[in-house]
Amino acid sequence: MPEIRRRWALPDTIAPGWLVVQVFGTLIVAATLLTAREGTPLVWVLYGTAAGCWLAFVALDPRRPARAAAFLAAATLVSAAALGPAADSSAVILTCIFLARFAALAAPPVTVIMVTTGVAIVLAILGQDTLADASEQAVLLLAVALIGVNHRQHVVQARQAELLLEQTRRTLAVQARAAALDERTRIAREIHDVLAHSLGALGVQLELAQAVLEERRDVPGAIDTIARARRLAGEGLAEARNAVAALRQDVPTLSDALGGLARTHEDDHRSPVRFERSGPPRPLSSAATVSLLATARESLTNAAKHAPGAPVHLELAFTADRVRLRVANALTGGPPGTPGFGLTGMRERLALAGGALTCGREGERWLVTAEVPE
Repeated sequence: MPEIRRRWALPDTIAPGWLVVQVFGTLIVAATLLTAREGTPLVWVLYGTAAGCWLAFVALDPRRPARAAAFLAAATLVSAAALGPAADSSAVILTCIFLARFAALAAPPVTVIMVTTGVAIVLAILGQDTLADASEQAVLLLAVALIGVNHRQHVVQARQAELLLEQTRRTLAVQARAAALDERTRIAREIHDVLAHSLGALGVQLELAQAVLEERRDVPGAIDTIARARRLAGEGLAEARNAVAALRQDVPTLSDALGGLARTHEDDHRSPVRFERSGPPRPLSSAATVSLLATARESLTNAAKHAPGAPVHLELAFTADRVRLRVANALTGGPPGTPGFGLTGMRERLALAGGALTCGREGERWLVTAEVPE
C-alpha cells in the first residue's frame, strides 16, 4: 500500500504560483466586467483600457517582468481613476486585484510600488463625494497594497534562497574540481619523487656497467654492476609499490613502519632492538619515507650479518628542518670492511632524494646515519 500511495501521490507543486494567480485573476476580471452595471461610456473606456493592460501584463510576465510591471501599474491607475464615476463596486474590485498583484511583484522596487499606491489612493479620494467614502477607499487600497508587499517579501526571499543555493552548488563544484586537481598534483609529485631517485640510481649503475665494459673490458666487474643494478631495480619496484600503497593510505606511518622492522628483526635474528623516536612527528614525502625505510632495513640486515646477536639501537629524530635516522649496533668482532653495495645504493638514493648517508665506527659500535630535509 505505501508504494501505491507514493506512485499515485500528486506532486507538491502542480503549477507555478504566478501562473495560478494570473489565471484566477483573469477569470475574476472577466467575471467582474461581465456583471458590471454601468451606463457611462467613459467608465467602460477605462475598464477596457485597464483590462487590456492586464492582458498585456499576463502575456509579458515572466518573460519581460519590467515591462509587464509597467502595464500592471497602468491598469491599477486607470481602474483607480474609474472609482469616482463608477456606478457599482466593479471599479473597486478591479483596482484591488490590480494593486494587490502589482504590490506582490518582485521586479519593481518598493519605492515604485508605494508611489503607485499613493497615486491610486489620491485618485480614489478625488473621486468620492464624502470624507467617509474617501477614507474607506484609502484604507482599503492601503491594506491591499500592504498585503501584496508582504507577499512580495516572501517571493524575494525565495528567489534569493534559490540564487544562494545555485551559487553554493557552483562553489562546491569549483572546490571539488580544485580538490581533484590538488590530489592529482600530489599523486604526480609523490610518484615522481619515488621513481626519480629509483630510476636515477638504476641509470647510474647501468652507465657504470657500460663504462666498465667499454673502457676496461672488465666482464666480472660489469657483471657485479649489473647485478647491483638488478637489485636496485627490484628495490625500486618495491618502493613504487609502497608509494602506491601510501597514496591509498594502506601503510603505517614512518614511525610505525620502523617499529615493525625492529620487531621483525628481533623475531628473525634473536637480537634485541631498541627503537626510539624524538621530536613531533610530521608527514614526509614518499621518496623520503621509502628511502629511510630502505636504509633501516639494509642497516639491520648488515647488523645481523656482521654482528649476529648484538643489540641494535634504532633512533628516529624529527628536528626543525630535517629528519634523522640512526642505526647503531655493537661490534662483536673487527669493524666491517668497505661498505657493500647495499649501503652505497642507499647513499645514492638518499642523495637523489636530497638527503645524505654516513656510516662508520663510533667507539665500540657501528653507526649508520641517514638524513633527509623537510
